Amino acid sequence: MDLYDVMRTTAAVREFTDDPLSDQDLATILENARFAPSGGNRQGTQIIVVRERGTREALVRLTQKGARRYLAQRAAGEGPWNPVTPTSLTAEEIAATEVPDALTEPLLAAAVVLVVCVDLAEVAAIDQDLDRIGLISGASVYPLVWNILLAARHEGFGGTITTMAVAEEPAIKELLGLPDTYAVACVVPMGKPIRQLTKLRRVEVADLARREHWTGGGLDV
Repeated sequence: MDLYDVMRTTAAVREFTDDPLSDQDLATILENARFAPSGGNRQGTQIIVVRERGTREALVRLTQKGARRYLAQRAAGEGPWNPVTPTSLTAEEIAATEVPDALTEPLLAAAVVLVVCVDLAEVAAIDQDLDRIGLISGASVYPLVWNILLAARHEGFGGTITTMAVAEEPAIKELLGLPDTYAVACVVPMGKPIRQLTKLRRVEVADLARREHWTGGGLDV
């Protein structure tokens, strides 16, 4: 496929057929995705390839905990898991929120689930002393994740970046035996899409890029 076609049609895939994603096809995807950049080219990422049903079910249970708060806040008109504005909901209100199966089904229906981890001893967290949530260390892992999704699209597969389970990171680390210095970046269910979208809705360039200053005009194309 043409590169721009891949970029413009790589959607968040959450519904999968029963088609397998073989180790050989996965290796092809990772073989090409691995050329993503990372800070200092330290390449501190590791990927746990999960196929076992029991492990997937454990990931579903861990995903449900983060999803409850997400759904409860959205229903209350709040920005879910917003790091700027604290939630007004009580722990009891969040715990009472039901998580629909559709939110966790991709972890069970996908041909494979990738748990992407990054060694914090190998990243330069330049923003670690700022008074906000850290973002910079993601530059050493998420380019690889996006390359995986682009390569999967090229090979006729698809997936999506999910992060709900990361709220329970200690339990994920215990489940998968991750070393102490590793953090979980995301969980990616992947497989053959039931439907392949060819037109995605995104903001226009003029609404995305500003000239020279925050108050500068949009960049027209």
